[in-house]
Amino acid sequence: MTEACTLETTVATLRAGGVIAYPTEAVWGLGCDPDNDEALARLLRLKQRDPAKGMILVAASIGQFAPWLEGVPLELHAPLVASWPGPHTWLVPDNGRSRALLRGGHDRVALRVSDHPLVVELCTAFGKPIVSTSANKASEPPAMSADEVRTIFGDQLDALIEGELGGLERPSTIRDLITGRVLRS
Repeated sequence: MTEACTLETTVATLRAGGVIAYPTEAVWGLGCDPDNDEALARLLRLKQRDPAKGMILVAASIGQFAPWLEGVPLELHAPLVASWPGPHTWLVPDNGRSRALLRGGHDRVALRVSDHPLVVELCTAFGKPIVSTSANKASEPPAMSADEVRTIFGDQLDALIEGELGGLERPSTIRDLITGRVLRS
């Protein structure tokens, strides 16, 4: 079983290419370094997730998304600024910064600035966004506790950082930045 780790150990695990578990606003999440193809592939294998679906990046601030927002017209930044931090994920046109395994079969990348204190602390300490996908096997319900994460994944994860969920009843809304279309509410 994956034991609870400190923030420092969890960040070191991310830097070493590991896959971690952590609480988010509504459910437990799995994460890794979005710039590490091996970590992304391993995370997808652990979840048994279709690589075409893509995954979300979560950050501590909009500033951490500067490389992903480069080239996005400034007038399109207003909805991002107005909704972040918070449970709003935006599909933003990929400018070539995102790894294929992160985007999946899409030409957009999913971005969210969290207001969960532990997620903010984790991304701040890591110095950039991390992957955020629900801690579950494909088509199964997401884990709602550290114990559920351990039951689902046993010792397959490299780190788990204990904490409380953020109190939301469901995962973030997903909206396309260009069209405004809501894909998940």
